Amino acid sequence: MDRHDDLARRIRLGEDSELELKQVFFSGNRVVGPRRDEFADEMAAFANGGGGTIVLGVDDKTREILGVPLEQLEVLEAWVRELCNDAAKPPIDVVIRKLELPNSTGDLVPLVRVDVARSLFVHKTSNGYFRRLGSSKREMAPDILARLFQERSQSRVIRFDESPVPRTSPDDLDVELARRFMRDGAEPLETSLRKLRIVANDEDDVPRLTIAGVLLCTQEPQRWLPHAQIQAVSYAGDRKDVNYQSDARDVGGTLDVQVMEALHFVRRNMQVWATKSGARVETAQFSERVLFEALVNAVAHRDYSMAGARVRLHMFGDRIELYVPGGLANTLTTDSMVLRQYNRNELLVSLLARCSVGANQGLGRSYLMDRRGDGVPIILDESEKLSGRIPSYTLIDDSELQLVIWSALPTATSVSTAAIKALVSALPYVGVGLEQDSGVVDQNALPAQNASAEGAAGAEHDASEEHSISDEDDSATAEDPHQTADKD
Repeated sequence: MDRHDDLARRIRLGEDSELELKQVFFSGNRVVGPRRDEFADEMAAFANGGGGTIVLGVDDKTREILGVPLEQLEVLEAWVRELCNDAAKPPIDVVIRKLELPNSTGDLVPLVRVDVARSLFVHKTSNGYFRRLGSSKREMAPDILARLFQERSQSRVIRFDESPVPRTSPDDLDVELARRFMRDGAEPLETSLRKLRIVANDEDDVPRLTIAGVLLCTQEPQRWLPHAQIQAVSYAGDRKDVNYQSDARDVGGTLDVQVMEALHFVRRNMQVWATKSGARVETAQFSERVLFEALVNAVAHRDYSMAGARVRLHMFGDRIELYVPGGLANTLTTDSMVLRQYNRNELLVSLLARCSVGANQGLGRSYLMDRRGDGVPIILDESEKLSGRIPSYTLIDDSELQLVIWSALPTATSVSTAAIKALVSALPYVGVGLEQDSGVVDQNALPAQNASAEGAAGAEHDASEEHSISDEDDSATAEDPHQTADKD
C-alpha cells in the first residue's frame, strides 16, 4: 500500500496513540491556530512516548481533509521548526513532509505531515512534561516521570542495575554465588567484587551491594527488592478466572533460580500428547526452549526501577501470557525487536552470560544469556513451528510488554498423558508402566490382566495381551482375578 493511501486510511479512522490531526488557521503570514503551546505539548508528548505523526490541515472532529493554502506551506513549516527548537527543552527532532491528499470533492490539497520519533531524552514545554495516552496527551505523574528520566537521561553515567541498594552491605553477599562470575586468580575478593560492579559505594561513600549484586549474589534478593520475582498462575481454561485457577506460585530467589523454577512450573502444568504412528511420538503443549528464552529475557530486560511491578506468567489452555514491567528500552519497537538488540540492564546481561544453566537441561545452551541476541528469533520461529501461530508482542501503556505464546494443538489420534494417568489409576494394577519422573505414560506398558486358575468360568487371556486406548474402559471394569481368588 502506498504510504499516502495508508495515511488517508489512518485519517479516516481518526486519532489514536500514534496520530494527531490539526486544522490550521492563518492571519496574514502568521499561524494563529493551533496555539503554540498546545502544538508544542503534542510534539513533546509523542517524543516522550513511542513517537507519532501530526497531520496539519485536517479537522480533528470531522476528520475532513481541508488542506493548507499552497502559499502558506513555507510559513507553516518554519513555524513548526521554530516550536521544535524554542518551545521544548531539549529541542525535539522531527521530520516535516509536504504531501497532497484528496479532499471530500476528490481534489488534491496540500497537507503538512510532522513525524515525531521516540526520543532518547525527556522533553519539557512551558506547560510541563507530557506523554501520549490513546488519542490525547496527559501530564506525567512524578513516579512515571522519574522512570522516564531513568530510562532516557543522556547524562546518566551509572545504569540502574549498577546502583547501590540502600541498607545492604558486602556482608549480605553469598560469596559462593558471587564466585560464579569470577575468574580464577590471586586477586582479592573485594577487588573482584568492585570490578564486577557487584559492590559499589553510595553517595556517602559507604560500600553497598548493587541491584545486580542483590539479584544474583544473595540468597534472598526479595528482602531488599520485593518486586523482583515472577508471579506464576495456571488456569484450567482459556480465560482469567479465579474460580478456574489450578496452580499458583510466587517464584523468588536469584534470577537464575527464578528462570528455572518458573520453567518447572510450566512443565508441571502443561500437557504432553502421545501419538502412536509406528514409533511413539510425544508433543509438548509448549516448547521449553521458547519458554526458557522468554523467561531469561524477562528477568534480564525488565525495569527494576518500577517498584511493585512483577514479571507475571499466566498459563491457559491455549496460550501463555508473559508480562514484563517496563517499556521498550531506547528506540526499540515491537516490530524491530527481531532485528535489533538493546540492553536496558547491561550489567545483568553480562553476568547472566556467565551463569551456567546446569547439565542435562536440554535447552540448547550452557549459559542463561546469549549475547548474540538470538532470543526473540528463537521464540518466534520455534513457537510457530509447534503451534502454527506466531507469538505476539504488545506494548501496554508504554510501561509493560506482553508476550503471548500459543499452545500446540493435539491431533485427532493423540492422547493426553494426563488422561492416560487418570485411566491407569482406575485399573487394578495401579501405576504399572507409569513413568512418574517424566510425567509420561507408555501406552504399551498398560497392564495385561491374566485369568487365574481360581478365576470365574475358566476365561483365559494371553499374558502378553496389550490394552489399546480403545479397550481400556472395558479393562478398567473387569473383575480382578486376584480378588476372586481371595474370596475363595
